[in-house]
Amino acid sequence: MSDARGSSADRNGEALVSRLLDTLPLRSGGFIVTLYGDVVEPRGGRLWMGNIVEICRMVGISETLVRTAVSRLVAAGQLTGERQGRRSFYQLTEAARREFLSAARTLFAPQAEVGWLFVWLGPDPAGEAGPALEREGFVRLGPQWLLGPARHRPADPSLVVFEVGQGGSQGDGQGDGQAASQAAGPRLRDLVAAHWDLSAFDAAYAAFLAAFAGIADALDAGTHLSDAEALQLRLLLVHAYRHAALRDARLPAATLPADWSGHRARRLFADLYLRLSPAADRHVGRHLLAGDDLLPAQTAETLARAASLARIRDGA
Repeated sequence: MSDARGSSADRNGEALVSRLLDTLPLRSGGFIVTLYGDVVEPRGGRLWMGNIVEICRMVGISETLVRTAVSRLVAAGQLTGERQGRRSFYQLTEAARREFLSAARTLFAPQAEVGWLFVWLGPDPAGEAGPALEREGFVRLGPQWLLGPARHRPADPSLVVFEVGQGGSQGDGQGDGQAASQAAGPRLRDLVAAHWDLSAFDAAYAAFLAAFAGIADALDAGTHLSDAEALQLRLLLVHAYRHAALRDARLPAATLPADWSGHRARRLFADLYLRLSPAADRHVGRHLLAGDDLLPAQTAETLARAASLARIRDGA
């Protein structure tokens, strides 16, 4: 009798994964990036090719597609491969690790309130600096000027950057800038509405909420997940949330609607990630290889992520 109940519960877990796969478009390269960002990077950045193939197989991605995607990631400078006996392992490059750490701060860390950056491109606005900033969520106010949230400070020393609002240096210090930003709140919302397509960001978060609210309901109802299913669901969770969050300009909160879907999506992401992680991390520590040894179930970095997500979930 107990075996029959366990089998039925396992099928419920399989059904959750299956329903998500019906609604989430997965591309092999993008999913492998999610795997490395969620599981591999905080555990040293190195993983056996056999594990990559197996995890992708569990979400319906064939070995042929996986090997093609890994080859392309190597060619793009994100992964580097090495053989150890008969096994091939793939390691994040240093450039890729920097990109992954930046993305991890967006996904896993509480977002501090920021002000604004005005960026002057110089007398000749041609070049890559403008398009690169636009990909980071900046908008053009004219041929030579861009505006964006101060969390995206450009590294190019040739650009002239002015910061205003919270964290800026108007008047005698930050307080003056913050007060000015708050006083201009209604006009800033008008500015945001005129230059940013909030409806596109909102639609991405709404799609995430529609896909994953049911997962929270199923867990509340006692659905049993195997360790492997928990890892699959967490990877799909990160993959879907990454799609929305990394495209969001992440504008200052005062400029967003009071019922902004991004806030609800962030809390749901944090809650589900924390609930899925004990079983998912157990699977990682028992089955994924970084060389002669298994990947650790937890590291200082994974524990720090969990602590940050707990603050987001609890509204701290």
